[in-house]
Amino acid sequence: MIASVLPTYSRAPLTFVKGQGTWLMEEDGRRFLDLGAGIAVNALGHAHPKLVEAITAQAGALWHTSNLYHIPQQQALADKLVDATFADTVFFTNSGTESCELAVKMVRKYWFDKGAPEKVDIITFDGSFHGRSSAGIAAAGSEKMTKGFGPLLPGFTHLPFGDHQALTAAITDTTAAILVEPVQGEGGIRALPDQCLKGLRDLCDEHNILLVLDEVQCGVGRTGKLFAHEWAGIEPDIMMVAKGIGGGFPLGAVLATENAALGMTAGTHGSTYGGNPMGCAVGCAVLDEINTPEFLADVNRKAGTLRQKLEGLIAAHPDVFDSVRGAGLMMGIKCKANNIDVVNAGYDNEVITVPAADNVIRLLPPLNISDAEITQAIARLDKAAMSLTT
Repeated sequence: MIASVLPTYSRAPLTFVKGQGTWLMEEDGRRFLDLGAGIAVNALGHAHPKLVEAITAQAGALWHTSNLYHIPQQQALADKLVDATFADTVFFTNSGTESCELAVKMVRKYWFDKGAPEKVDIITFDGSFHGRSSAGIAAAGSEKMTKGFGPLLPGFTHLPFGDHQALTAAITDTTAAILVEPVQGEGGIRALPDQCLKGLRDLCDEHNILLVLDEVQCGVGRTGKLFAHEWAGIEPDIMMVAKGIGGGFPLGAVLATENAALGMTAGTHGSTYGGNPMGCAVGCAVLDEINTPEFLADVNRKAGTLRQKLEGLIAAHPDVFDSVRGAGLMMGIKCKANNIDVVNAGYDNEVITVPAADNVIRLLPPLNISDAEITQAIARLDKAAMSLTT
């Protein structure tokens, strides 16, 4: 008999009932150090007082009205994002998947309105993850994502990660955009070097195509800048955002330049829940906390501390771990042991990590993790590694 919850997840045997800061409490009373943060969602940890205050105040005033009417909280959050980024305009969604759907529509509508309806092809890269909608799985293109779900949405060209010659050769008269994650998350914490991101921007300018960035996982302070592409000193035309922007409340967005968004006029896209008062009240509180020089500087400082300690951990367990990679507090450890075994050993030692491709475990802690908690995390990972070699 099928379960009442559709069995599409392979869940760990854990049931969390409370969270506080970087800690999760299991219903049996165990306390887990959370280095997953809900897959980079809980950017400020669990039950952050400013987020609790924001959502409580908004819940007592107004939950939802729909986008048939003006929403002051939505306007406030859009203004904050426009002031802080390359963007001229923002559309709010509930998830990264929805942001991908709009980004694809926006690209194609742009060229249709420019009188070039043949320009529909979007270049993407192996190892990418852009959500599980029809557009998202077609964009990623991997068999794991697409098998059994055909026919796939056409118009995506999939290229090897880091193959510059293939990229140049793939651009044709029907190419509309390049879509890329500055740091692949599901793909194994593979960061695109700054010079490559600059090269992509130059290539798009040279061939008059749009650059679309997926910062759903690597954005909102995760790499030590508000958005990861800032390290390269470039600006995209369109950017997908979600996860950390809501701090745990379902919220996403598509940011765009005025030029890229020109085709998206009244009636071309919509969302019942997207940008509602609750989500945007929380999003404003998240940005107010994260988007300060002091907070982002502290993310970078803690990232340096964590990386240094991880290097020591890897050196102490060469049969379990191979190397560390990533940017900011978006770290990955390439494993020699099976990464799922490492994740499970972490559970046994009350520390949460997240598996990814390329035999990697992801460390995506709340951005406000303390130095003492970083030290505790390494100690628990050390015990997990020892359990795999004894």
